[in-house]
Amino acid sequence: METDAVTVVVATRNRADRLRETMPRHRARTILVDNASDEELPGLPGVEVVRLDGNRGAAARNVGVARARTPYVAFADDDSYWTPGSLARAAEIMDAHPRTALLAARVLVGREGRLDPVSAAMAESPLGANEAGRAVLGFLACSVIVRRDAFLAVGGFEPRLFVYGEEALLAMDLTAAGYELSYVDELVVRHLPQPAGRDTGARARRETRNRVLTALLRRPPSVVARTMLAGVRQSPRGVAQAVGDLPWALRRRRPLPPEVEADLRRL
Repeated sequence: METDAVTVVVATRNRADRLRETMPRHRARTILVDNASDEELPGLPGVEVVRLDGNRGAAARNVGVARARTPYVAFADDDSYWTPGSLARAAEIMDAHPRTALLAARVLVGREGRLDPVSAAMAESPLGANEAGRAVLGFLACSVIVRRDAFLAVGGFEPRLFVYGEEALLAMDLTAAGYELSYVDELVVRHLPQPAGRDTGARARRETRNRVLTALLRRPPSVVARTMLAGVRQSPRGVAQAVGDLPWALRRRRPLPPEVEADLRRL
């Protein structure tokens, strides 16, 4: 335990082998939210385990945040962990910058520690510097720490998006609420993904669907149109799935403030 100001929330499903390796590396109170796994979870001393009766995807993290009692919550996947000192340092930064709702860490991938291209892009964000680091409008969910009350105030991860690309909507909503999101290079997360073996076609469909739905929920009509056209080239079935959710998206539509939309266009 390197800090009592942070709770680590991990969402998992059918990844017992990865949990055995990564869970002992967390250095703060940890809540594991199990998305109705079909397999037995390993024994995890000191970890609070919440077993859901169905797979909620990314929204399982919302359950962990609601149960946390610390001002900050760090997310990790079942194949990632924060390096020693990073959680405590993140809490110090958040304490010093109350307008900051989210800190994104540098992600090192694999045993060899390759820099994740997303981290490289965030380090060079054209939005410049803000109070805590480099201003960003996106993140990788397995490598961020959030201000708990801000996360809950904007509703957390949208359950309808399930998984893949769920971060974009939350980043927009936190920024629209007046908070800052920062990339901080000194914070480090290790990510140890397994070799590809899941259905990449299903993932492409889900990513396309979620990209279109996110645009429908927050972006101007011109951006929605471009997003749908690009989606048709990537995954026509993904666009069709998004169109099926059109009534829901239009009911929930809330365009972004002009300054947030302008920053998204810069990116």
